[in-house]
Amino acid sequence: MIMNNDILLNEIKDRRLRLSSPIDTERIIEVLHLLFALCYPSIFNNEGLSDEKILSRIEESLSLEMRKENSDYRDEDLTAYLNRLPALLDLLNKDVEALFQGDPAAKSYEEVISTYPGFMAVMSYRFAHEFYLLKYFVIARIIGEYAHSKTGIDIHPGATIGEYFCIDHGTGVVIGETAIVGDHVRLYQGVTLGTRSFLKDDEGKLVRGYKRHPTVGSNVVIYANASVLGGDTYVGDNTVIGSNVWLDRSVEENTKIKNVSGGI
Repeated sequence: MIMNNDILLNEIKDRRLRLSSPIDTERIIEVLHLLFALCYPSIFNNEGLSDEKILSRIEESLSLEMRKENSDYRDEDLTAYLNRLPALLDLLNKDVEALFQGDPAAKSYEEVISTYPGFMAVMSYRFAHEFYLLKYFVIARIIGEYAHSKTGIDIHPGATIGEYFCIDHGTGVVIGETAIVGDHVRLYQGVTLGTRSFLKDDEGKLVRGYKRHPTVGSNVVIYANASVLGGDTYVGDNTVIGSNVWLDRSVEENTKIKNVSGGI
């Protein structure tokens, strides 16, 4: 028999975590789509909004939500984010170019921007990463997990990724928080840039804030379902890692790695 409603509700209230004001997830996702529309209006501006209106809505929504996450919010944080948008668009255009030049099936930039899950995931990551750098971690993760849910590609917003980045096909790709990726890097479906294991302190609690994920140099290709693991693992420039490789140690530049566990 169910207990008295008042007693039941009090029991539930007593067990609730003491959390700060909730960020409006739907509003953050709306902001993400407005950012898409501001950068590529011919593809994403379905409402026919003016650039000025789009920017105004972004500013209004972010001002509300950033205040919720950070009690020490400053208008300078929002200004810093918005001022990064031209540079972010430069990066995104280079990502489009990398996908287009790397995939003979691509017929146009429009096709890449509007249909490629790899580009949607990277575009979302670029916008999320700037929030991460400003220490708005929840907003960054909302954007990252939204893109994850839509594309099957999981890029932590804390990862550091260079220019001309390309994820082809993409399903199942995982890039961890402390991964560092150079320029002109191409990943295929199922690739993991992950950690070997988690360090714990003397009390058995997880240690946070150390480098857990690999560093990948420039001009690297990593084929399907390869796993590159460990914060001290470095993949040198101009390296090719074959499909299904498990790599947990560093390799020099100009290396080709076959499907042998840790083998070269």
